[in-house]
Amino acid sequence: MDNLYTGKVSQKGQLVIPAAIRKVLGLEKGAKVSFELKNDEIVVKKLPTALDWANLISELPEEKVEIDKDGNYDPKESPNFHDWMVNG
Repeated sequence: MDNLYTGKVSQKGQLVIPAAIRKVLGLEKGAKVSFELKNDEIVVKKLPTALDWANLISELPEEKVEIDKDGNYDPKESPNFHDWMVNG
Protein backbone atom coordinates (compact mmCIF):
# COMPACT_ATOMS: atom_id res chain seq x y z
CA MET A 1 0.00 0.00 0.00
CA ASP A 2 1.81 3.09 -1.26
CA ASN A 3 -1.06 5.53 -0.93
CA LEU A 4 -1.12 8.47 1.45
CA TYR A 5 -4.21 8.66 3.62
CA THR A 6 -5.37 11.28 6.07
CA GLY A 7 -7.29 10.81 9.27
CA LYS A 8 -8.84 13.17 11.75
CA VAL A 9 -8.44 13.66 15.48
CA SER A 10 -11.75 14.15 17.30
CA GLN A 11 -12.45 16.54 20.19
CA LYS A 12 -11.83 13.60 22.55
CA GLY A 13 -8.43 12.91 20.96
CA GLN A 14 -9.64 9.84 19.10
CA LEU A 15 -7.97 9.09 15.79
CA VAL A 16 -10.00 7.83 12.84
CA ILE A 17 -8.07 5.27 10.77
CA PRO A 18 -9.15 5.42 7.11
CA ALA A 19 -11.37 2.52 6.01
CA ALA A 20 -8.93 1.37 3.29
CA ILE A 21 -6.19 0.87 5.89
CA ARG A 22 -8.56 -0.85 8.34
CA LYS A 23 -9.62 -3.25 5.58
CA VAL A 24 -6.07 -4.16 4.53
CA LEU A 25 -4.96 -4.74 8.14
CA GLY A 26 -8.18 -6.48 9.18
CA LEU A 27 -8.82 -3.92 11.92
CA GLU A 28 -12.32 -4.34 13.29
CA LYS A 29 -14.15 -2.81 16.24
CA GLY A 30 -12.17 -3.47 19.41
CA ALA A 31 -8.89 -4.23 17.60
CA LYS A 32 -5.82 -3.04 19.49
CA VAL A 33 -3.01 -0.98 18.04
CA SER A 34 0.22 0.40 19.46
CA PHE A 35 1.53 3.93 19.05
CA GLU A 36 5.23 4.71 18.93
CA LEU A 37 6.70 8.19 18.78
CA LYS A 38 9.76 8.40 16.51
CA ASN A 39 11.33 11.75 15.65
CA ASP A 40 8.06 13.71 15.64
CA GLU A 41 6.24 10.93 13.78
CA ILE A 42 3.67 8.49 15.11
CA VAL A 43 4.00 4.85 14.06
CA VAL A 44 0.76 2.89 14.47
CA LYS A 45 0.94 -0.92 14.45
CA LYS A 46 -1.74 -3.58 14.67
CA LEU A 47 -1.27 -5.74 17.76
CA PRO A 48 -1.72 -9.49 17.29
CA THR A 49 -4.94 -11.01 18.56
CA ALA A 50 -5.30 -14.31 20.39
CA LEU A 51 -6.42 -15.81 17.06
CA ASP A 52 -3.28 -14.48 15.34
CA TRP A 53 -1.15 -16.22 18.00
CA ALA A 54 -3.19 -19.42 17.76
CA ASN A 55 -2.75 -19.49 13.98
CA LEU A 56 0.98 -18.92 14.34
CA ILE A 57 1.34 -21.70 16.91
CA SER A 58 -0.71 -24.11 14.79
CA GLU A 59 1.94 -23.81 12.06
CA LEU A 60 4.76 -24.95 14.35
CA PRO A 61 5.93 -28.51 13.79
CA GLU A 62 4.89 -30.98 16.46
CA GLU A 63 7.25 -33.75 17.44
CA LYS A 64 7.23 -36.28 20.27
CA VAL A 65 10.62 -36.52 21.95
CA GLU A 66 11.46 -39.58 24.03
CA ILE A 67 14.11 -38.72 26.62
CA ASP A 68 15.52 -41.53 28.75
CA LYS A 69 16.41 -41.36 32.45
CA ASP A 70 19.92 -40.17 31.56
CA GLY A 71 18.62 -37.25 29.46
CA ASN A 72 19.45 -38.84 26.09
CA TYR A 73 17.23 -38.90 23.01
CA ASP A 74 17.48 -40.38 19.50
CA PRO A 75 18.25 -37.55 17.02
CA LYS A 76 16.88 -39.66 14.14
CA GLU A 77 13.51 -40.05 15.90
CA SER A 78 13.36 -36.35 16.81
CA PRO A 79 15.14 -34.41 14.02
CA ASN A 80 13.45 -31.05 14.69
CA PHE A 81 14.23 -31.21 18.40
CA HIS A 82 17.81 -32.22 17.63
CA ASP A 83 18.22 -29.30 15.21
CA TRP A 84 16.86 -26.95 17.88
CA MET A 85 19.23 -28.41 20.50
CA VAL A 86 22.25 -28.07 18.20
CA ASN A 87 21.45 -24.81 16.35
CA GLY A 88 19.11 -23.05 18.76
